[in-house]
Amino acid sequence: MDQWFGSSGICINEQNELLMVLQGKPEEEKTWTVPSGGLEPNETYEACCLREFQEETGFIVEIVDEIKKKQGKVSTYNIAIEVQYFLVKIIGGERTIQDPDNLIYDIAWKTLEDLKTMHLSFPEDRAFLMHYMENRT
Repeated sequence: MDQWFGSSGICINEQNELLMVLQGKPEEEKTWTVPSGGLEPNETYEACCLREFQEETGFIVEIVDEIKKKQGKVSTYNIAIEVQYFLVKIIGGERTIQDPDNLIYDIAWKTLEDLKTMHLSFPEDRAFLMHYMENRT
């Protein structure tokens, strides 16, 4: 079984909105997710999070906290995954898509109400993200 390792950045603003990106391959239906991506060779989870966040949103962030690690299997592709989620804070940059893979179509702040009904790239993250947002206020 192949393995895939990645990082995700969770950024929540003062209005308790979550920064998300609309993503997908050109031929796919576009779905929402928090900025994330796969580790490059010899890259740490932290460095991956910072790089992916800047590529996908244009924002420079710093890691505030390590939130959780998601482990699982994608049986369709016979891949084991491990994704580290970090709480991040914007410290610079500006909203712009710089994704070298050209898979990002929009960047938006989403409310808890939005999150309840959005079409997510990773639907299994909905409960975790909602719980996290609800418990920050």
